[in-house]
Amino acid sequence: MRLVVTGRVQGVGFRWWTQNTARALGLAGSVRNLSDGGVEIIAQGEPDAVRRLLRFAIEDPTTAARPGRVDDFDLQWPEPEPGRIGFSAR
Repeated sequence: MRLVVTGRVQGVGFRWWTQNTARALGLAGSVRNLSDGGVEIIAQGEPDAVRRLLRFAIEDPTTAARPGRVDDFDLQWPEPEPGRIGFSAR
């Protein structure tokens, strides 16, 4: 998935939370701050794990101790990249 979230998501630990949660779910991908104040999450792996990360990232109120506040999001489902391993914060 490619998820871009907006709201109070920069400077609050959102990227680090995403990285730790994605790793715990066994996902590959990355998370990074965008110049417009949003955060982009690219994640791939087992479909149930990807859906869990999506739910945790956008739910309000959070049940996963997610920092910050997500006001809006844009979700896309691009094709996975073969051979991608690990999850990083950039």
